[in-house]
Amino acid sequence: MHPNRAFRPDHPQALDRMVDEIGFGQLFAQTPDGPRVAHVPAVTAGDAIRFHLARSNALTRHFDGAVALFVVTGPDAYISPDWYGEADQVPTWNYIAAEFEGTVRRLDQAGLVEQIDTLTAREEARLAKTEWTRAKMDGRIFDRMLDAIVGFELVVTERRGTVKLNQNKPAEARLAAAEALDRLGRSAIAERMREVER
Repeated sequence: MHPNRAFRPDHPQALDRMVDEIGFGQLFAQTPDGPRVAHVPAVTAGDAIRFHLARSNALTRHFDGAVALFVVTGPDAYISPDWYGEADQVPTWNYIAAEFEGTVRRLDQAGLVEQIDTLTAREEARLAKTEWTRAKMDGRIFDRMLDAIVGFELVVTERRGTVKLNQNKPAEARLAAAEALDRLGRSAIAERMREVER
C-alpha cells in the first residue's frame, strides 16, 4: 500500500465495505508450484472474507491452512499535471485499493451454500428484476454443480488500504482534476475525489 499516511483510510470498516460494494477481487497465495492468483467474487462474514473456487483450480488443493492475500480495487485514473492549474506538478495515478491478509480455511458444505446464497442475494438485489434464487432450479442439479466447487474463508488478521485521491493537493487543484476526469467519462473516481475532506 502507498506509504503516505494521507492516503490511508481512517476506518478499517471502510475497507470491509469495499469488498461488499465491489464484490470481486484477487486472491494470492504461495504454492509448491510457485505463486498463484485466483480471481473470485467474495462476501464478508464478520472478520472473514468468503469465496469459492472451482475444484479444479490450481489453488484449491493448497488453500486450506495457507496464508493468503485478498486484494480488491476500486476506481482508478491517470492524473495529468496540466489539470491542476498549478506550476511544477508531475503526473500521478489516483486509485482506491484494499488488501486483506489472513489464513484460509475450507468451508463445510453448509458454509459453501451460505456463501453462494449471500453472494447471489447481494448481486441480485442490485438488478432491476425479480431476484433469482436457487429455489428456481432442480435441487439435484444444484447439488451436482456444488460438487464442482470448494468454499473457503480468509480469516483476516491484517487490513491495509490506499485511498489516493489527491488529498495532498489544494482543494481547487483536486476539484479541477476531478472535472477533467468527468469530461473523459471517468466519473466514478472523479466523484470520490470530490468527496475528499482535507
